[in-house]
Amino acid sequence: MQTKELVSAGHPVILFDGVCNLCNAAVNFIIDRDPESAFRFAPLQSDIGQALTEQCGIASDKIETMVLIEDGRCFVRSTAALRIARRLSGVWPMLSVLLVVPSPLRDAVYRVIARNRYRWFGQRDACRLPTPDLRSRFLETDAA
Repeated sequence: MQTKELVSAGHPVILFDGVCNLCNAAVNFIIDRDPESAFRFAPLQSDIGQALTEQCGIASDKIETMVLIEDGRCFVRSTAALRIARRLSGVWPMLSVLLVVPSPLRDAVYRVIARNRYRWFGQRDACRLPTPDLRSRFLETDAA
């Protein structure tokens, strides 16, 4: 399947740092609160992750953010996180009210966490491999 087909397949795509423990925990958190299995995932380090960041016009070698591709648009940092929260079950959609806060203010906090994520939460030697029951939710499991 080509990159454009994946993005337009009707599922929002979340690109995440596959070696970051915090990012992997965030993916698990989203999966657990996504009862309709709407989201698809790919590590930023994978071939498809690299192709999608390029398609979004994002320099993939300096990414310190989760990327959300939704309805053909790319969102990063706090905007991506809040747009993801909007689709989750439970109280999490209420966080989307924070989208009214100017993104430079929201992103300042996001950047501090992103810059320190390996030091605070650690990292893995390789990208996560999804379990067989979650494999269909991941666009690609081979990481670069």
